[in-house]
Amino acid sequence: MTAILAVLLWPGAAWAGKKKLPPPPPLPVAHNHPSGAFTFRTPEGWTVATSNDNPDILEVKGGELMVRFLYRPNEGGLDTTHVDCMLERLAGPMVAEPQVKYEYDFRGGVLADRGALDSAFVVIYDAAINGHRDWRQRNLTLVGKGETICIITYAPATVWKKSLETQVLLDAVVGSVAFSK
Repeated sequence: MTAILAVLLWPGAAWAGKKKLPPPPPLPVAHNHPSGAFTFRTPEGWTVATSNDNPDILEVKGGELMVRFLYRPNEGGLDTTHVDCMLERLAGPMVAEPQVKYEYDFRGGVLADRGALDSAFVVIYDAAINGHRDWRQRNLTLVGKGETICIITYAPATVWKKSLETQVLLDAVVGSVAFSK
């Protein structure tokens, strides 16, 4: 299995500055994607279910945090797939401000022998979703070895800003992804 090591190579929490980060939390629960293409780990108590809106998306939730995995068993274009995945929002486009606030955009490279693009931004929704209007969204898109995956994390923007533990936790879940090929 090939692990992404996104926590070591492109940690989302580290983009924000040079703060001393807490150690990653334990992720004792292993999950297999229904395709068998990859595995990932979560803390205990997180739920895993196929999205009601898109059967290609597996949603993982814990408290106010969410990770979505969009998997396709073919190689899509890296740029176009990344843009498509950036539109995977918590609500439709007509119920959010049209402009997003970028933390960083289209950082590229290679992870796990796949082309990679990484973007993070805040979306402001018209109405609160789970008690928050402002949500930080990170999109990590990986294309190669005959498959495409988008890993999309969501956290209330205020929680993300104030909690290094939240930042490290989401990076740890993303970094736990291990591919079968």
